[in-house]
Amino acid sequence: MRAILLAGGAGTRLRPLTYTTPKPLLPVCNQPFLERQLTWLGRFGVTDVTLALGYLADPFVTHFPGGTFGPMSLSYAVEPEALGTAGAIKFAAEQIGVGAQERIVVCNGDVLTDLDLSELVDFHVARDAEATISLTRVEDPSRFGVVPTDSDGRVRAFVEKPPPGKAPSHWINAGTYVLEGRMLDRIPYGVNTSIERETFPKMLTQDGRLLAMESSAYWLDVGVPNQYLQAHHDLLNGRLGDQVVPEATRDGMGPWRQGEVEAADSASFSPNCLVGGGTTVDDDAVVVMSSLGFGCKIGRGAVIRDAVLGDGVTVESGARVEHSILGPGAIVGAGAVVQQVSVVGASAIVPAGSTQSEARINPPGDFE
Repeated sequence: MRAILLAGGAGTRLRPLTYTTPKPLLPVCNQPFLERQLTWLGRFGVTDVTLALGYLADPFVTHFPGGTFGPMSLSYAVEPEALGTAGAIKFAAEQIGVGAQERIVVCNGDVLTDLDLSELVDFHVARDAEATISLTRVEDPSRFGVVPTDSDGRVRAFVEKPPPGKAPSHWINAGTYVLEGRMLDRIPYGVNTSIERETFPKMLTQDGRLLAMESSAYWLDVGVPNQYLQAHHDLLNGRLGDQVVPEATRDGMGPWRQGEVEAADSASFSPNCLVGGGTTVDDDAVVVMSSLGFGCKIGRGAVIRDAVLGDGVTVESGARVEHSILGPGAIVGAGAVVQQVSVVGASAIVPAGSTQSEARINPPGDFE
């Protein structure tokens, strides 16, 4: 089976991290998020994946120089201009020659899930669907596209961002689809079109066989800072089983380690931490519920709590980083405080003694 993975967005909600790295290549527990998605697809027999790209396309080609990921074959469909979700699917499908009788999987490039893809395909086939949408249940559907269905899974309507308390259902579009090749004829080529807001709703008025399957599988959109942090929490706390981190080990109830770590005897770690190889942690430093990249330097008495640090980050003595994200090579000066979902870009510097709350600190250069 072939899949199209939508990875062309600018990732504006995760800026300044995405000024230098496209969102799907941002690390989650020290592994590029895209690799996690490809591993998930491969688990269900997907052998060929086309990345639908736009923003910062070159880093994807550089990251996969042989056009492969393990046994999986990769290809690239780089949009000449933004085409929306449906337009991107159509463009990619034309590039790889998806036939009318072929069946493909489509998924968004910012969703962490353990959805049983085989179950979704079986549901689709058993009901002779033209397109099938995976649904996930959320407590507050007012920020999402709600998809009410009948007892057989036939989609009855699409309700975009209903007012709080007014949603007809708690089941929302989870961003994974199974599509028959003939369904792609409904999408105009080269036109900016949304599959969620235009193509799927039109199918309801044109008697298309549009189905949706409810799933209780884990699901998280990692495209905003709070949820990017949440993805790390959930992986480190075992909510996705063995998907925690690749090639990591631990001694007893200590932190997960990816290679040799130099830590002072007086440094302390909570068990739900990940520390990349080559990292040094000085006296009296404290690391709690956090993911540290490779080659980080944590100074004396520094506190890292509920945070994500990219590769090569330096946190100087007495500094504190809480519920925040530091891009690769960032430096937090001595005694500084970074807190309340602050996001620090690659190689950016937080001045010593300063306090950053809900801050966005750009990397060096012109990124306004």
